[in-house]
Amino acid sequence: MQDKNFKMVAKTLFGFEDILAKELRDLGALNVETAIRSVYFEGDTGFMYKANLCLRTATKIIKPIATFKATNEDSLYRQVAQMDWTSLLDLDTTFAIDTTVNSEYFTHSLYVSQKVKDAIVDTFREATGERPNVDVKHPDIKLNVHIQNEQCTISLDSSGRSLHIRGYKTATNIAPINEVLAAGILLLSGWEGQSDFLDPMCGSGTLLIEAAMIACNIPPNINRKEFAFEKWTDFDSDLFQTIIGSSLKKAKDFPFKIIGYDKAPSAIRKAQDNIREAQLEEFISVEKKSFFSSEKEMPDHSLHMVFNPPYGERLDVDMKNFYENIGNTLKKNYPGTQAWFITSNLEALKYVGLKPSRKIKVFNSQLESRLVKYEMYAGSKRAKFNPSFT
Repeated sequence: MQDKNFKMVAKTLFGFEDILAKELRDLGALNVETAIRSVYFEGDTGFMYKANLCLRTATKIIKPIATFKATNEDSLYRQVAQMDWTSLLDLDTTFAIDTTVNSEYFTHSLYVSQKVKDAIVDTFREATGERPNVDVKHPDIKLNVHIQNEQCTISLDSSGRSLHIRGYKTATNIAPINEVLAAGILLLSGWEGQSDFLDPMCGSGTLLIEAAMIACNIPPNINRKEFAFEKWTDFDSDLFQTIIGSSLKKAKDFPFKIIGYDKAPSAIRKAQDNIREAQLEEFISVEKKSFFSSEKEMPDHSLHMVFNPPYGERLDVDMKNFYENIGNTLKKNYPGTQAWFITSNLEALKYVGLKPSRKIKVFNSQLESRLVKYEMYAGSKRAKFNPSFT
């Protein structure tokens, strides 16, 4: 039945669980519960399509189809073999298995994947004399096996490739920021399209594009080439098209400016290509400019700034000097600005010379990082609260 609710799990990056839970509730999910790097929820088939299309901070949406206890390879094999695989696969369907193991009974995820594959293949061979094929790179059906102690959950991966692959990125810079990470830090920073926006070190433009899609309420995965659920036997193409149409109708206009600077001409070209691919040229402008020689364009208007300074292999810079320049530029040239940036160089933060009003722990790839906020007041802080000092 297409209209029956079922349990699903949305995967995310560390630190974004609450943001994703809010996104799910806002979309209309039921029974939303957070876990580590995951959010559990319920919805129907249409909602599963909508979650893949519209969630900004999810990396994957999986649909559990079986849960059982297994403490050894025989019980795992037997219970997988008892499942009704013919309703999910046929002989022409390729499949792949992705396994996560946290158990004293099973220690090797590849071994578990092999056992599950054997059980599925043997079931078909006994019934038909033939077997479906495994295709690790481009499977029709992707299965997710999760073993926690003795609890085994088998799920269908409805997304396929990670949802950070939005489909608009044709060109990348050195160490580009992951799109889900970009959307997550924008939402953590309170960005919802309420003012002008600046990324003063924009690289290939990921933060700019995600900021524009948030401001205009455009579904983040509207440009994506495909989702795994489109290959499922019960895929309802008409329902999916209806959901795309109704999601696009919720887009809104954005009356402010989104601007990106980068001092490298190659980065500007890449950003322009990606912005064009995302069809957001009317909302975003980029220019070749060094942040350190820039000034706030409209001093009387509030400005929301979010950026990802170069780090380590991205740029060979004198870190002390570089972070001092960030602090000095904010202090001197950007009054009335909410400035946020992410850094994995925790040591370098002390060189900024300003006290952050927020520090949030996040991860950039595998690197532990901080998302920091600096509030630059219009005039001195004392002046803001006591007019007699002006």
